Amino acid sequence: MTPDADAERHAPADALEPPTPRIPCAILGATGLVGQVFAARLANHPWFELAGLVASERRNGTLYEDAVDWRLPEDLPQEAATMPLESFDSFRLAERGIRTIFSAIPKPLAVSVEAELRTQGFRVFSNAGAHRRDPDVPILIPEANAAHLAWIERQGYPERGFIVTNANCTTTGLALALAPLLPFSIRNVTVATYQALSGAGAAGLERLETMDTAIPHIPGEEEKVAWESKKILDAEFAVSATCVRVPVAFGHLESVWVDFDTDPGESAIRDAWAALSPPAAGLPSLAKPAILYDESDDAPRHDQAFDPESRGMTVRIGRLERDSTQPNRYRFVLLVNNVVRGAAGGSIANAEWFRAKYRVED
Repeated sequence: MTPDADAERHAPADALEPPTPRIPCAILGATGLVGQVFAARLANHPWFELAGLVASERRNGTLYEDAVDWRLPEDLPQEAATMPLESFDSFRLAERGIRTIFSAIPKPLAVSVEAELRTQGFRVFSNAGAHRRDPDVPILIPEANAAHLAWIERQGYPERGFIVTNANCTTTGLALALAPLLPFSIRNVTVATYQALSGAGAAGLERLETMDTAIPHIPGEEEKVAWESKKILDAEFAVSATCVRVPVAFGHLESVWVDFDTDPGESAIRDAWAALSPPAAGLPSLAKPAILYDESDDAPRHDQAFDPESRGMTVRIGRLERDSTQPNRYRFVLLVNNVVRGAAGGSIANAEWFRAKYRVED
């Protein structure tokens, strides 16, 4: 990566005052696990107004609190609890002035629904993987590849709508850890993951009490980590992943080995992580710090996924050390909250960065 490209990646933008009134938005797939995180984070959000909760036709008109099987380790917010669910109708959403959509629907459904919404002028911030491979759709992580937001102009914005996706939950933590290290010339990356059951949604959490083993294969996950990381980071280096499901509720733990062209030194790596910052001041959802290094021998751990200060948006890293088995190789362990930073929280941060960069008020 050239110095100019790296400067663009981390270029700051002026902080904005919150829009008045708040920007109305709707959640697709509101009762699912990721939909619940969207609801929890958008209720009382300073920039966005939760104006629509979309679910299946059979739940149309049911109050959210009566329909949802709440799975998060925090209370269901009252603002969402008393809202009625509605079935999907893009024309009705548009009539109510809703142009911002947060999508938590399954990938097969998202392929057509999100494309339809884009055609109709909506701004779609998606957790689904349906359009991540589209060449003009960014897989956005504001601290890692902020400049990729401009890809929405390739999709026709502002004359047309657009789709912005967040990364796969596992990729998010890895990409955030690697982004500040790009100036040190990464040669290749190897990662082994220990992923929570909530990565498989509410159905995964239902297995928590009965699952007493690790499953050393998550279909499609290893491939996603490899190609998504390269797209996000504009990287040529190889990424090799082994992904394992473990019987914990929340948090993806990842052991990472990074080979560099030359030895950057442990202090330089830690300084780079500490310096990672949002592309604009005042984005409400992005944590400070984005990466928190923990000196403890037993950190990070799955039970730290919902840290109280960032509410799951900080990536925690520990156990950084030089690997004596190979020259210029370092290893570390990271923890990413898979349903917040790696899913709904990441999408909301993407919408905040869009609003800041393009000065959007509606």
